[in-house]
Amino acid sequence: MAALNRAQGERSWWGWGWTGDALDDEACRRLAETALRPWMPIDGSVLPIPYDPVLAPPRLIPPSIMEEAFTADSMSRAGHTYGKAFRDVVRALHGRLDNPPDLVCYPRTAHDVVATLDWAEAVGAAVVPYGGGTSVVGGVEYRGDAPWISLDLSRLNRVGEVDEVNHAVRVQAGVFGPALEQALRPHGLTLRHYPQSFEFSTVGGWLATRSAGHYATGPTRIDDFVEALRVITPQGPVESLRVPGSGAGPSTDGLFLGSEGTLGVIVEAWLRVTSRPAPSERVSASVAFPVYAQAVAAVRAILQAGLRPSNCRLLDPVEAMLNAGATDGQARLLLGFEGATTALLADAVTICADHGGAAAPAAASAPDGDHGAWRASFLRAPYTRDALIRLGLVVETVETACTWSRFDALHAAVIAAAQAAAPARVAVVTCRLTHAYPDGPAPYFTIITPARRGAEVAIWDEIKAAVSEAITANGGTITHHHAVGRDHLPWLAQQRDPLFTDVLRAAKRTLDPRGILNPGALL
Repeated sequence: MAALNRAQGERSWWGWGWTGDALDDEACRRLAETALRPWMPIDGSVLPIPYDPVLAPPRLIPPSIMEEAFTADSMSRAGHTYGKAFRDVVRALHGRLDNPPDLVCYPRTAHDVVATLDWAEAVGAAVVPYGGGTSVVGGVEYRGDAPWISLDLSRLNRVGEVDEVNHAVRVQAGVFGPALEQALRPHGLTLRHYPQSFEFSTVGGWLATRSAGHYATGPTRIDDFVEALRVITPQGPVESLRVPGSGAGPSTDGLFLGSEGTLGVIVEAWLRVTSRPAPSERVSASVAFPVYAQAVAAVRAILQAGLRPSNCRLLDPVEAMLNAGATDGQARLLLGFEGATTALLADAVTICADHGGAAAPAAASAPDGDHGAWRASFLRAPYTRDALIRLGLVVETVETACTWSRFDALHAAVIAAAQAAAPARVAVVTCRLTHAYPDGPAPYFTIITPARRGAEVAIWDEIKAAVSEAITANGGTITHHHAVGRDHLPWLAQQRDPLFTDVLRAAKRTLDPRGILNPGALL
């Protein structure tokens, strides 16, 4: 399996990130003793990591002319079977690799992509585009019966041109986040797009899933940075015009952004970048609220006053305790501004005070206080999630966006649905706001509940269905930034107008008439 080498070792095939950063058995047991027993019953046994995946033999033989671009070794196929959702990790840990890709293809050029699609059509194979494999919604897992190819774009990894005059960069789809920023740094430029998966996700993956970055307000979605795209479809290439803006009909880029590899394979993009010079000032504050509803109202008031903090994370009391070390039972609003913004922070803190919040200034750049504790927890969260899975817990995250007027009802409904669906109605449910807009927030829920060994996926299915129904019934989108994949598809049908679905199906028939691209995802 192609991996990003680092001192910690190789990418994990069964779980998140680097193998050297995963919690070992003893660390898992300490986590159970210190963090879990006060909340829920747990026996402390640790599910072992499988080291030798057993797979069915491949049903395809690669074409001799492209043999070097394909592999059928067990580790590569195992690592491309699933993404990194809860149900993916727990199945891998149990050795349930029932439908691995028959081949993994690493195209070296756009021509290789064309040749692979042509060959797949000829042999009746499905093709699932694969970036960094960090999907948590079944976006890279094929669930059909045909032989299939995982099309890993990580060798299309060149930053082709940095246009300092127009502040843009031409980049291939397989470039990972850190490599892109490293290439831009000597030019004093940055894309400023940092999803939680930044270290392990690719430009093509960001584009195909319409990812959102770490910044809570302002330009943060990948859509904001796209200048032009180049896409390879089974019917030929599609390339959009590189211009700063256009009113020439529906956007070509808009058709492929968020298409999740179902309409074509994004191979290259021009992205807008900005100057890197460090902000003249970084200021932050942590604001405690004894009443959660007042904290929500404060966030709305800040955004509707025209303030655009780079960090505007509202943690409910349980989230604040578990991930920011706050033990006073109050919610925490983590505020941060960049640039010459001391006055803006003061304005935001004043708004918070008007809504019952009390601010304690945090150090400008030191990783301490509520900000530092939360950031450290945020970066370690996927590794901690994997440890909780090994301890026998179901750990699910669901995120959405809704208007401010719908938030209270949606928030209550999701928590109630999660707790009702959990075994014995025992569940810890936390909520934070990851992004905020003048017209509404993007709440992100974490659900933790004990599971019976071997029944984890069934329990997850019940909880996932319950909270997804609660989200759609209360006016939320089925996803704000995790994409649709296959896991969200039933609820997308409730959100998306049927006539627009017909339009997308018509585009699919035109661009991919044999339906080989990521079948079952999005459509």
